Amino acid sequence: EAGGVVLGRAADKLFSLSGLFAVYKPKGPTSASVLNLLKERLLAEAGVQTKGNKRSQLLKMGHGGTLDSAAAGVLVVGIGKGTKMLRTMLAGSKKYTAIGLLGKATDTLDATGKVTEEKPYDQITKGDLENVLQKFTGDIMQVPPLYSALKKDGERLSTLMKRGEAVEAKPARPVRVYSLSLQQFQPPLFTLDVECGGGFYVRSLVSDIGKELSTCATMQELTRTKQGPFTLEEHALYEDKWTIDEIARSLEHCTSLLPGEPSRKKLKTEHPSETAVSSE
Repeated sequence: EAGGVVLGRAADKLFSLSGLFAVYKPKGPTSASVLNLLKERLLAEAGVQTKGNKRSQLLKMGHGGTLDSAAAGVLVVGIGKGTKMLRTMLAGSKKYTAIGLLGKATDTLDATGKVTEEKPYDQITKGDLENVLQKFTGDIMQVPPLYSALKKDGERLSTLMKRGEAVEAKPARPVRVYSLSLQQFQPPLFTLDVECGGGFYVRSLVSDIGKELSTCATMQELTRTKQGPFTLEEHALYEDKWTIDEIARSLEHCTSLLPGEPSRKKLKTEHPSETAVSSE
C-alpha cells in the first residue's frame, strides 16, 4: 500500500535525525511543554501512533536549558545522539535582552508575580544606571530567585513556594557576566543586553540593580537571543517550520557551528601508520 511506504519513510527519517538545533519558544508555555508539542508534531507527521506516555520513549529529545514561561527566544534542542551534547549548552554562554521596570518589586522577580514593594524612582538618571552596571560585570556572586527550577529535596523551589511552604534562599553562588549594556532608558523602563555564563538569572540581576539604585526593580520581559552558537535571527525554527524536513536541514546547518570531533576514519585513511599515536 503506497500510503504505508510514505509513512515508513517519514518515520525512518525522523528516527535517524541526530544532533542539535534551535527552536523559538514563545512567551507563555513552559520549555518542557514546547518540547512536548514539538515531539507530538514530529511523531504525528511520521504517522507514529502514540499511546499515553509511550511517546517519550519513542523519540529521544531534550532541551539545553530552561527558559521561564514568561520568557521567549532561543531554546536549543537535542535529538537522538544530540541529547548527550546538551550538557555543554547548559554551561555555555547565553545572550539576553531584558526589559526592567523601576519602582516595583515582585515575589517572582518578574511580571508574573505579586507586587511586594513600591518605591520612588524619579531620581534615577541614565548615568546612575550605567554606572551601576559595572558592578554587575565580570565574575560576581548572585543569589538565585526563590521561584526557580532549582531543587530542594528533589522538588522545584517554585513548586514548594506555590504550595505555601517556607523556602530558604539558596546561598549566593559565583556567576559570570561577559558583557552588560544599557540599550534604552525610558523611566520606569530600561532595556539591558546581557551575555552571561551558565546558572545565571537575569531576573535576579534586574532585582539587584534596583536595590543598588536604592529603589526596586522587576523584570517585565526577557528574550534569549543566543545560546552557545545558536542565535534567534539565524537558527531558531518557528512553529510553522517544525517539520521533519526543516529540522533535518537545520541539523545539517547547525552541525557546522559545533566544535567538531575529528573522525577516527579520517585519521586512519590519511595516516595509516600513525593511528596508534593520534587516537587519544
